[in-house]
Amino acid sequence: MLGNEREKIRHLLVVQDLGGHRTVPLQETTYSLGRHPANTIVLASRSVSMQHAILLRVTVPETDQYGFQIIDGNYKGKASTNGLFVNGNKCFSHNLRNGDIIAFGGNQAQAKYYAISNLSEEAFSESRNVEDLSGFLSEQASPANPFQTLAVDPRFEAASESALARLASFPELIPNPIIEMDFEGTVTYLNPAATLKFPKLREVGMQHPILTGLLSAINNLEKNSFVREVEVGTEVFEQSVLYLPESDLIRTFIIRDITEQKQATTELRQRDRLLQAVAEAANYLLGEINYETGIHRALAVLGEAALADRVYLFQNHPHPVTGEMAVSLRFEWTHSFIESTHQHWQNQPYQASGLARWYSVLSRGQSINGLTHKFPIAEQQFLIRDGIQSLLLVPLCFENEFWGYLGLADCTFERHWSKHEESTLLTMAASIIGTQQRQQVEEKIRYQALHDVLTGLPNRLLFNELLGKTLPNATRNGESLAVIFVDLDRFKVINDTLGHTLGDLLLQSVAQRLQDSLRGGDTIARWGGDEFTILLPRINDIEEVTLVANRILQALEDAFHLQGHELYVTASLGIALLDGNSPDAERLIQHADAALYYAKDKGRNNYQFYSVSLSAKNPELLTLEKSLRYALERQEFTVYYQPRVNIGTEEITGMEALLRWQHPEMGLVAPSVFIPLAEESGLIVSIGEWVLRTACSQNKTWQDTGLPPITIAVNLSLKQFRQSKLLETIAEVLEQTGLEARFLELEITESTAIENLDFTKTVLENLQQMGVYISIDDFGTGHSSLSRLQLLPLHNLKIDKSFIQDLTHDVKVAHIVKAIVGLGQSLGLKLTAEGVETEEELAFLRSINCDEVQGFLFYRPVSAKIATEILESKRPII
Repeated sequence: MLGNEREKIRHLLVVQDLGGHRTVPLQETTYSLGRHPANTIVLASRSVSMQHAILLRVTVPETDQYGFQIIDGNYKGKASTNGLFVNGNKCFSHNLRNGDIIAFGGNQAQAKYYAISNLSEEAFSESRNVEDLSGFLSEQASPANPFQTLAVDPRFEAASESALARLASFPELIPNPIIEMDFEGTVTYLNPAATLKFPKLREVGMQHPILTGLLSAINNLEKNSFVREVEVGTEVFEQSVLYLPESDLIRTFIIRDITEQKQATTELRQRDRLLQAVAEAANYLLGEINYETGIHRALAVLGEAALADRVYLFQNHPHPVTGEMAVSLRFEWTHSFIESTHQHWQNQPYQASGLARWYSVLSRGQSINGLTHKFPIAEQQFLIRDGIQSLLLVPLCFENEFWGYLGLADCTFERHWSKHEESTLLTMAASIIGTQQRQQVEEKIRYQALHDVLTGLPNRLLFNELLGKTLPNATRNGESLAVIFVDLDRFKVINDTLGHTLGDLLLQSVAQRLQDSLRGGDTIARWGGDEFTILLPRINDIEEVTLVANRILQALEDAFHLQGHELYVTASLGIALLDGNSPDAERLIQHADAALYYAKDKGRNNYQFYSVSLSAKNPELLTLEKSLRYALERQEFTVYYQPRVNIGTEEITGMEALLRWQHPEMGLVAPSVFIPLAEESGLIVSIGEWVLRTACSQNKTWQDTGLPPITIAVNLSLKQFRQSKLLETIAEVLEQTGLEARFLELEITESTAIENLDFTKTVLENLQQMGVYISIDDFGTGHSSLSRLQLLPLHNLKIDKSFIQDLTHDVKVAHIVKAIVGLGQSLGLKLTAEGVETEEELAFLRSINCDEVQGFLFYRPVSAKIATEILESKRPII
């Protein structure tokens, strides 16, 4: 039916599934149908695949009408599980005709297709809400105006096959512009997205920014492809260019619109300039003895960084004649080509000058920001006189009173001042007021610089200062003194479990009890985190120090009742006395710290005095443990990834996340050294959660870039596995990173699994319900057996590398590995061999049908960047 003979054909799909009955008007070019909620048309039935079929609009030759073809499977060509049936016949693709009945894998999900004309727009829209579509259509029809169905030309079949071929390469449907041109510079193909985005591309030809320079660029290529940035008007795009010499073609693909990214980068640079300017200006304001010189320099730095034409500083004051509130310009910076307006802005009364609005707004702490032509007429007169096209003013408040205001002006163009520029100006205003208050608050600033904000105790700086002053007195008077290091045992567990707010309250209460335990004249300081230092001057007997140490331990014995919680906390104390071994402040603190960690080794909740023997007791390990406590917050950890390979296809099926610690002084610390320390101290819980989050986020990033989905394996230590919030933490990480549970594999060791089988089974069953995969790591090194492990819901068994290393020269080991593989597979487990380094080992494992391998023969653990490059190199070529 030709479009100019009758009204256009309307296309409807009536769907019936377990969710009920609904009508879908078909108006788009493509539809995906399947069980997954991401489909355009969602089918509620377990017999339907996640992505079961595609509806593709295909133009009928020599007409302006179109029909629809239904194709089995998803966009990647993967067929549905239970098949596609049209009018009872199974098919891969079918050109739909009016009345066709479509079944998706069974009778639970079906659809009927209508292609009819003479249906009004109103009726077409209404059709989606009616239950009986056939009855509804009958009511709409009349003998004088009967419905017509789509007449399909026989050539339509061929046309649909051509469209299907085009669908296979997918350029027609991709929302990204695709352009092809020959070596003469002639555009040979534009997909619909390209035509829509660049309508004049064919007309402009090689002069168009998308095509400019391509012919010369391919002559200098070392590879057949490259990526570049192009600007089209105000937009910026990332363009991939592929040179196809065998087809005499250059194909370009617009990867993404990076206009906003570029704008954001420009804004970030401007922010950096402004932040640097604020810092530099603050140095002038604080460093210059002459206040006026400091202000002039600060305003100049700000004006240059903000690319402004004027920077003002106004001050409020009573008018010298009338006494009413007036304003005067005290300081001004202008560009070299801008004239000063200093004389115009002296003793201007707010009310009489028409600036009452400025006073009202600014005195409330609000800013004034806008273009001159949008200001009230009275205000415009002042601004136009000074050639100002846009203005930004922020208030200056001194001791809660409206003191004046700071301003930026542009005389070149109508500029819209950003929130960040306003924030910068407010920061500058605060710095300027700070110089006014400097004399008044100098003592307060000194107090804040030398005291801990949370507890009010002296901080590390003041403690060192007091210790430095006390040492000469003690030496002169023939007395000793003691430095005590106090560290709360397992405070981090309370802080992480109950929150930082409660942790802060606990630190405040602990600080008070510690202070109450001391003698008059003793000093306690918060050293940092949950560590405190105590200075005991005038020591004549070691018993005096022992009494104080015991009082401290006793003071912490009673429970802390905070926000409805009953908390118990103990402490470890390290003590150093002023003597020949600890003769100065630096060594006193260092030796007290060493004694503290010796006290922790002794089981915590005790005190230890420093002795010379402690210096020989593995000081590097003590230092390492201390550094480990801050490694996470200092971002010293990184995650490496080691690919896991299918032994048959040698394709990468997964990655294992491996923690690495780059110590700023010691370099790369071996996991065998720091992991036991982290486990012992309890830090492994927070570190392990960071590894889990980082690995899941990285895997989601790989998926989002279009790489084939793989699993990411993360090791769980015993303490991680035993923590009560494990399931909650894993669920939260998956939700926040957006990674589906089936792409996460958690690895536990044999010893962790069998320590408490009932507990392990409960946890693993919950993880299995979440969809997470479970592996037993280092199998063969513990004391379990497959007969015991079969009680657990496991998916993968990783054979320890110690077996693999002995595989080719110890027959007994070879038999053991073969038995493990055979028995594991009989239990439905996937077998992975770790530490594969030689071709002989690989050949043996292949001969016994081991599933997967991991080791240096294929890949070493690598950074996320290199792992990404490896995955990119394995990406299937479409």
